[in-house]
Amino acid sequence: MDFSLSEEQQMILQTAREFAAREIAPKAAELDKSSRWPVEIVNQLAELGFLGMAIPEAYGGAGLDALCYAIAMEEISAACASCGVIMSVNNSLFCDPLYKFGTDDQKKNILTPVASGKKLGCFGLTEPMSGSDAQTMVTSGTKVSDGWVINGAKNWITNGPHADYILVFAVTERAEVPGKGPRVKHTAFVIPRGTPGYTQNARDHKLGIHAAHSCTVFFENCHVPDSAVVGQVGDGFKVAMATLDGGRIGIASQALGIGRAALDTSLGYSKERKSFGVPISQHQAIQFKLADMAVELEAARLLTWRAASMKDKGVRHTLESAEAKLFASEMATRVAHRAIQIYGGYGYSTEFPVERHYRDARITEIYEGTSEIQRIVIAANLLK
Repeated sequence: MDFSLSEEQQMILQTAREFAAREIAPKAAELDKSSRWPVEIVNQLAELGFLGMAIPEAYGGAGLDALCYAIAMEEISAACASCGVIMSVNNSLFCDPLYKFGTDDQKKNILTPVASGKKLGCFGLTEPMSGSDAQTMVTSGTKVSDGWVINGAKNWITNGPHADYILVFAVTERAEVPGKGPRVKHTAFVIPRGTPGYTQNARDHKLGIHAAHSCTVFFENCHVPDSAVVGQVGDGFKVAMATLDGGRIGIASQALGIGRAALDTSLGYSKERKSFGVPISQHQAIQFKLADMAVELEAARLLTWRAASMKDKGVRHTLESAEAKLFASEMATRVAHRAIQIYGGYGYSTEFPVERHYRDARITEIYEGTSEIQRIVIAANLLK
């Protein structure tokens, strides 16, 4: 197996790394402390073509492959995990499904400005009482003569306070099947911000990723035309699952960036901090931590790149994406935990970056499918 990157992939890596070091990393601590939406960085990501990386140029994207996207996501997230997930949502959770399932008009009029970064998208699946179990979704789509009426609420919507469009999922058919219980069918809709009945509350306050704003979005008798349907009526679950297969590659890449940042800063600190007359990097206890961090990071990267490569080949990658997301997210938490231990008391201080990496890492085990859901997906594929 050839693990070398193509010339184009190497160029993306270098471009993303230099941009992240120059424009993002110096602002990361301030963004975390102030919870400021990084509008200038989002605009720069758009200029680089990083908000629609795998979308063809004809629809406003950069026309790159999924591995380029994974590489760039790691670099941006290593500098600032908040900026990484803003980028991930626009790419993986909005642009990708609209390109795969959208109509020609949707691609021309909605996908093109979002993939180019002129507009921003978000993804509405989770509800206040419905997360991993989509069968309990209560947001409804009722057919009327001239379209659909959407009612319900979606929460933890990353990019929600700033997005111009939301890809939202609603129950459009619910029936009792004798002997089998309820049958629920979902449909995906793309709805512009400003549509009457589409409102949102203030941004959420979270443990980490402070600059990546999220909120609850409400739909109250929100009327949309038939042209708002993405994919086929009743195929919303299929749209959502296909979207999350790719989205998990993005979150695995975000976790890689967080883990690498924690390792890199720990390496530097271990060479400067002294105890018992020598740099702590000379103590075997510290060396073993650094070694374990490096091995886990490399293993997670290989899993993530494998899933991205399979997506590029058009091969089903549900299992591989779940494995990458599970291992990379839990790796990021473990690596950040060890980083704090290496820093000792300083690691617990907000004056040093490792406590931010630790807080940011934790969410990667939850959104776009919890670690528990990833294990269910993996086991289901093993037991087929």
